Amino acid sequence: MKVDGVFSGGGIKAIALIGAIQAAEERGISFHRIAGTSAGALVACLLNAGYSSSEMKTLIHTADLKQFMDEKKSLVPVPFMNWLKVYWKLGLYKGDALEKWVKELLKAKGIETFADIPEGSLKIVASDITRGRLVVLPDDLQEYGLLKEKFPIARAVRMSCSIPYFFYPIKLYNRIGQKSYIVDGGVLSNFPMWLFQRKDRTSERPVLGFQLSSSYGKVQAHQVNNAFNLFKALFQTMMEAHDNRHISNYDARDIIFIPVKEISVVDFDLTEETKNALMDFGYLQGAAFLNRWIAGKKIWTPQKNRA
Repeated sequence: MKVDGVFSGGGIKAIALIGAIQAAEERGISFHRIAGTSAGALVACLLNAGYSSSEMKTLIHTADLKQFMDEKKSLVPVPFMNWLKVYWKLGLYKGDALEKWVKELLKAKGIETFADIPEGSLKIVASDITRGRLVVLPDDLQEYGLLKEKFPIARAVRMSCSIPYFFYPIKLYNRIGQKSYIVDGGVLSNFPMWLFQRKDRTSERPVLGFQLSSSYGKVQAHQVNNAFNLFKALFQTMMEAHDNRHISNYDARDIIFIPVKEISVVDFDLTEETKNALMDFGYLQGAAFLNRWIAGKKIWTPQKNRA
């Protein structure tokens, strides 16, 4: 079965998505178009490049995830320098190691720019916090005077993964030279299922979502007892509000919910046991959902030329 897949952000928790992808592969599901935000964008680009869940598992086990915390070296004492980096660079880590890793993985499949993949097959979401708007890559690159045919996919993934205050934001300039700071797509849309939705709900193929949270009807209220709780609640509300507006209970029937808990989105020091546990959990959630979902899609009637 061909589907359009959408992958949510979730930092290191996205390892669980690999297990859910394995469950989909075992049931004959393949992806025609793919969209993702943040770590979901990374998973989406690897899928689009032809990586299987088995290959992704190998990548996760062989990669040193701590390499992505690539600090800029300094002679200044570390605690003080961290504050300076956040103040001047707007983040703790450069993000270069992540981009290089993705670039090498894509190159191994003969892919570098958006010109190397089928037109419209991959959509990556980022956030332009200078202009206060969503950026869909590669579609919106022209607004910054950039050609999508020459834009590296690894760079787009790096932009989407720019977790505020963790990775340096990416700078882009529009046609008249105005600078924009691009950060994690999750700031404005952590689960861009709306990219493949139509108002009349017709499409050529089913849309299947992979969401690293509980179902929309079970989202817990935020506990706000101090300034730290307030900031966390504000950030999570920003991430969820746009998507909740576009996703109804009807849409939720096409979403695999993978509620990973007790792991930080930036915990790059996971044990092999924890990595396996995340993938196993994703597999179990995906398998349980897809066993029901596929049966309901057997009566799918494509709406030609409407996607």
